[in-house]
Amino acid sequence: MNNIQFANPSFFLLFALLPIALLWYFLRLKKKNADLKFSSLNWINPHNKSIKVLMRHTPFILEIICLSAIIFTLARPQSSLSYQNVVTEGIDIMIAFDISGSMLAEDLKPNRIEASKEVAIDFIKERPQDRIGLVVYSGESFTQCPLTTDHSVVINLFKDVKNGMIEDGTAIGLGLATAVNRLRESDAKSRVIILLTDGSNTAGSIPPLTAAEIAREFGVRVYTIGVGTNGKAPFPVTDAFGRSRYEMVDVKIDEKTLTDIAKTTGGKYFRATNNRKLAAIYEEIDQLEKSKIEVTEYRRKKEEFLPFALIASISLLLAIVLKTTVFKSIT
Repeated sequence: MNNIQFANPSFFLLFALLPIALLWYFLRLKKKNADLKFSSLNWINPHNKSIKVLMRHTPFILEIICLSAIIFTLARPQSSLSYQNVVTEGIDIMIAFDISGSMLAEDLKPNRIEASKEVAIDFIKERPQDRIGLVVYSGESFTQCPLTTDHSVVINLFKDVKNGMIEDGTAIGLGLATAVNRLRESDAKSRVIILLTDGSNTAGSIPPLTAAEIAREFGVRVYTIGVGTNGKAPFPVTDAFGRSRYEMVDVKIDEKTLTDIAKTTGGKYFRATNNRKLAAIYEEIDQLEKSKIEVTEYRRKKEEFLPFALIASISLLLAIVLKTTVFKSIT
């Protein structure tokens, strides 16, 4: 960022000379006019003054401009270019995202999966210094995006996530284990998994608590989020004739298991019953997992007095030329 500063601002006190110069000029002008005597002024038409007479103060104005420019030159204006060298203690974050069929329930708007994607993408945008990756799971799990600092890639791949990409089911343990595997060789100071689901473990060969033990062994902290309202939620279904309708289905989140996963790894369990609470959960995780940033600021200064010196020189030169030529007979 460029800022203009002055190395010798005390020279601005010289602006106090300008009123004195103006006073001296007009007193001198008045005295000079008083010495002019005419037997009659009838021949002078006050409305017919020549341009030369009207412009007779121009040399003095140029001298004032010259003096002002000299003061600015003596004050030494400088532009400073500052920039920062930022060093971070990076955090590696894997998001384990449930895309099972129940995530199509519409107790969150427009549905659980789309609402969860939107909030997660906003979270990613607020973490520019961290490496972030994405694992999706249903009946199976796979890495949608490995750890990267190119968040535009993560966000674009996140937008492509939808139900039906893999076999249906809810393999919480397998999804968590896949995310841990992506973090186990990370040398980041802090390694975190955000695991989001709306149900209980119904598939996969790895129990959730076993995956939690593995995460703890690798020093990975897990924040778990249960998504779904209390009671029943509207779920879209298609009948045999291809007609769409809604059924109210029970919301069954295994909160005990999710709480145990978080407790085992030193994380925390959250429950999101609506869009607002889901956004608040990600905001809280954002505050809990802040990178430490060390900032070193550098400044580079450049002298900017040359334009003022040129203005002073040109103004003085013009004043001298005008006084010795055009206005010589009336100054």
